[in-house]
Amino acid sequence: MIDKGIKYLGYFTAFILSFLVLLVVYDATSRYFFSGGSIALQELEWHLFDVIILFGIAYTLKENAHVRVDIFYASYSKKKKTIINIISSLFFVLPFSCMIVYIGIDFVALSFAQNEASSNPGGLEYRFLVKSLLPLSFFFLALVAINEAYKDIKSLREDAKSNESKEYDGAIKL
Repeated sequence: MIDKGIKYLGYFTAFILSFLVLLVVYDATSRYFFSGGSIALQELEWHLFDVIILFGIAYTLKENAHVRVDIFYASYSKKKKTIINIISSLFFVLPFSCMIVYIGIDFVALSFAQNEASSNPGGLEYRFLVKSLLPLSFFFLALVAINEAYKDIKSLREDAKSNESKEYDGAIKL
């Protein structure tokens, strides 16, 4: 269920990216060819960029496309890679995500209480909506980290069981 939800989050992010590209083309065209433009449109571009980055984090982890030191990782055995993934998910990604969610909730609550808006004339209102993506996105990241660690632990157990049965079969053949 988590995998499916994060997959759709990735699709949503891809849609937002497509919309952002069209918005940037429109904004640049109106600014440079028609001497137009809008501060609200420029801020919307930044807000959409925030959506893409923040929601893309969980999808990237789910797809195992995140940044790591592949120079070393690529040469490791499957078992060693799995152990590294478990350790990094449970001891780095999960605590960091929980900390961001914990801190981010107060950050969003303060923004909501102040009804925070852009300080630029003609800028966007309701900045707390964009700020609310911070704890939400790291909540999704924590879910993915737990899910990936669970799958890796399950994989390690299955490999251990299959190795035990191979050893047992070999002992009988002797």
